[in-house]
Amino acid sequence: MSKTTLGVIVGNRAFFPDHLVSEARADIFALFKKLDIVPIMLDESVTKLGGVEAYQDAKVCAELFKKHRDEIEGVLVVLPNFGDERGVLDTIKLSGLNVPVLIQASPDDLNKMNPALRRDGLCGKISVCNNLRQAGIPYSLTSKHVMSLKDEAFHKDLVDFVSVCRVVNGLKNARIGAIGARPGAFNTVRYSEKLLQEYGINVVTVDLSQIWGDFDRLSNSDPAAKKSLETIKAFANYDKVPEEKLMSMAKLDAVINRFVEENGLNATAIQCWDSLQMNFGINVCTSMSMMSERLIPSACEVDVMGALSMYALQLASGRPSALADWNNNYGGEPDKLVMFHCGNWAKSFIPDIAISTAPILGSTLGEENTYGALEGRTPAGPLTYARLSTDDSIGLINAYVGHGDFTNDPLDTFGSRAVANIPNLEGLLRHICENGFEHHVAMNLSHTAGVLNEAFSKYLGWEVYNHQ
Repeated sequence: MSKTTLGVIVGNRAFFPDHLVSEARADIFALFKKLDIVPIMLDESVTKLGGVEAYQDAKVCAELFKKHRDEIEGVLVVLPNFGDERGVLDTIKLSGLNVPVLIQASPDDLNKMNPALRRDGLCGKISVCNNLRQAGIPYSLTSKHVMSLKDEAFHKDLVDFVSVCRVVNGLKNARIGAIGARPGAFNTVRYSEKLLQEYGINVVTVDLSQIWGDFDRLSNSDPAAKKSLETIKAFANYDKVPEEKLMSMAKLDAVINRFVEENGLNATAIQCWDSLQMNFGINVCTSMSMMSERLIPSACEVDVMGALSMYALQLASGRPSALADWNNNYGGEPDKLVMFHCGNWAKSFIPDIAISTAPILGSTLGEENTYGALEGRTPAGPLTYARLSTDDSIGLINAYVGHGDFTNDPLDTFGSRAVANIPNLEGLLRHICENGFEHHVAMNLSHTAGVLNEAFSKYLGWEVYNHQ
């Protein structure tokens, strides 16, 4: 992940202690250096101590933000004392920035309540929030109303806020490749391109016949094909795979990589059956896994919203995502289930990864035509799951998010697989069914549901169910 750049507004008010502003600036510089965040912040020589109080200060700070508008991903409002709510509001409005905003206020010390030392940040934060709310500017709050800039809990809040900024800004400009038509039997992966476009999310489509043509014209000795073959062999155990199948996998991988690069795609959704098996004689799962592992998530069955969900999780955590079926109950345990695909999960999910076949598809398409599917088991670890869906009938994007954990419970089956424990699983499944969500779910090895909930609901205006 590249460095994050935040605009910083340090609020001040004349009849409160000025030295608190200088202390806050020093704390911010030290903290941002520690967390590898770039600050865009007024110099002390430009306004009084580099703070924002009067309208003129707001104009100067807004101009600074405008000069860096292509870099600034979010705004941190720091209130070392009461601050000036109008100065904060005017700065954000005049800058024209449309990015997430986090409001911090410093706590008072009961032993320092005289006029020379008291802060009144608790009260000032309420006033800032009131003004931003009146102006229709969304904002985020810290986990405690007042928090020291040196508090480790605030450091976590800031890291989470940076993740919120990545999700919001990343999704606003996302480019998703739809490779091939959705499988005819899968109404469940239909979606609205027009609704996505309203949020700046672009879908780039290509017919599978074009991919087939490029594949057919690519020789086995082409440098791109040879490079893909080397990458595949280094990526996973391929002992079971015939050499000619490996070469077909490599050529298809090279063609897809070129399409991704030429179109500047952030994620892909691919028609993985049954045209690929019938025309190419392979599965595309290995290529999809390699893309997801290098942070270009790839979803099965042209599930564009699944790919977008994977991308959102990746932005939140900085780690690869995968797409799974909510697939099987786990015996009689009400909070456990089997997550499965045949399978294309990123290597991060299946450290024992091996290239194999897809027995379920092979039962009708011939197992010899399904080489390229991945086999492996996800070990115990954290789980965040998420699903975005377009509801065309009411013109909204809906989502659900939540936490669980992968477990090491016994599981005797094939493909990419995992056992997950999700508290109140029955309640989640009921919500999924009652609201018509798809059978696919994106998952990530993190606990970042709070980040997604904040980004989706507060800054993108989507309807979110945060499962508890």
